[in-house]
Amino acid sequence: MKKQLILASGSPRRRELLAELGFEFEVVTSDAEEEHRCDITLTDLCERNAEIKTSAVAVKFPDAVVLGGDTLVYIDDEPLGKPKSVEEAVTMLERLSGRTHQVCSGMCLISGERVQLFHEVTNVVFKEIGRATIDAYMKRVDVMDKAGSYAVQECGEMIVERVEGDFSNVVGLPQQKVVEQLAAFGLQPSKDVFI
Repeated sequence: MKKQLILASGSPRRRELLAELGFEFEVVTSDAEEEHRCDITLTDLCERNAEIKTSAVAVKFPDAVVLGGDTLVYIDDEPLGKPKSVEEAVTMLERLSGRTHQVCSGMCLISGERVQLFHEVTNVVFKEIGRATIDAYMKRVDVMDKAGSYAVQECGEMIVERVEGDFSNVVGLPQQKVVEQLAAFGLQPSKDVFI
């Protein structure tokens, strides 16, 4: 019998990316609190938070395969979370201007006692952007619920010069790695999808 797949995330972006892969799944949002730590690497932090969120849902569905994730934007080895104010969003975008930063998605798959952690890191190169561009961007995109105060898939051409690596990872779900890991758990897409 085919195992049920559950996405332990309320992110509409993760839902869309997983649906694009052709998998049938249910969404069960995790209410677990993320950790904010400076004593471990950023990849470990992403994986750790993914595991915390996934575990909170997996305990309720022991017979399912549960997928969860955590995406962080970071620059100079410092994570940039979601802005707490408009001023903080502007400051973040000014800091990213003209520079290369990293986006890490830590992912976790749990099925019963089996736990698999993995991650993807992608470089994002920002254009040189001034306050006028930042203001124009923030008028078009709700940056307050986005790590690093931007979304590459929403008017990204205004601020992003190029993405070096997995574009879907920057959006919040590294599609290629997710397909490979779900296959290892015995799950295949219900339709053929080429990524």
